[in-house]
Amino acid sequence: MKRTASSVLVALSLVIFGCAPEGTSKTGGTPSSTPIGVTPPESKGKIGLSVLTLTNPFFKVIADTLTAEAKEHGYEVIVVSGEFDVAKQQNQVKDFIVQKVVAIVLTPCDSKSIGTAIKEANDAGIPVFTADIACLSPDAKVVSHIATDNLSGGREAGNAMKEALGEAGGKIAILDFNVVESCIQRVKGFREVIDAHNVGKPKGKIDIVTVLPGGGAKDMGYKAAEDALQAHPDLAGIFAINDPSALGARAALEKAGKADKVRIIGFDGQPEGKQAIKDGKIYADPVQFPDKIAIETVHAIVKHFAGEEVPKELLVPTSLYRKEDAMKDSSLK
Repeated sequence: MKRTASSVLVALSLVIFGCAPEGTSKTGGTPSSTPIGVTPPESKGKIGLSVLTLTNPFFKVIADTLTAEAKEHGYEVIVVSGEFDVAKQQNQVKDFIVQKVVAIVLTPCDSKSIGTAIKEANDAGIPVFTADIACLSPDAKVVSHIATDNLSGGREAGNAMKEALGEAGGKIAILDFNVVESCIQRVKGFREVIDAHNVGKPKGKIDIVTVLPGGGAKDMGYKAAEDALQAHPDLAGIFAINDPSALGARAALEKAGKADKVRIIGFDGQPEGKQAIKDGKIYADPVQFPDKIAIETVHAIVKHFAGEEVPKELLVPTSLYRKEDAMKDSSLK
């Protein structure tokens, strides 16, 4: 009887004081993620991650993959979204500094203006890494930049446009987003190929007649394509710097009744973009690998804290994705 009474008293004290036996929760007896008798790994600290936007699946993959990979190495990740607003992102960096994160990863909303926030992190002794989009401010120190090889990807896009238009050539528009370094590189690579193609060609030239801000978003891509069509009704092609703006451009073409007359080259290889390629709505995409970018970023952080040398820049190649690839893609409808 004495043993029974003691057991009851212990159980009551656990309930009253909110305690629970190891391996169970306070509310339902659900086992914890750490098995009984196993000591959970000691946290190495928090990493602050601010992405350009979480409305774009590309950056969502970076955030999710980086969080999972960092956890494997003992780090917790705080994920926030700048939503194209560099002032908001600058404040997010300030918050990371206050929270004493051990490292900061950014995909900048503005490659130049983000420099002041990075410098604040530098002054606080917090290492900064950039993923996908580089910082172009000379005063800001970034340990390593991990990204798609956007210059090479832009060249692939240029070759895809040549392929799509064939010997006829024609007028084309570029839907740009020139406040971020990655898109600047894509357009640069694209122009290189088109300019080289036009040398010594009296016929079949590809003429870039307009460059408009596509904003990297569907709504802005739609508006830019609409404006391009009004100014150039005989447009033959559009190069959009990512899938959302390419899909916005496609919607504008459909509304104007010119969906079958204008070829679109996108960039990214997001599921929606790949499906559009399979459906014949986009001609091709240089495909990016955001999961690889995220994993390599975590590896760079781990190496940095281990005292190993980290490359200033690590570029992940793209791969051109056409309809023939989409037809063999089991992930699509």
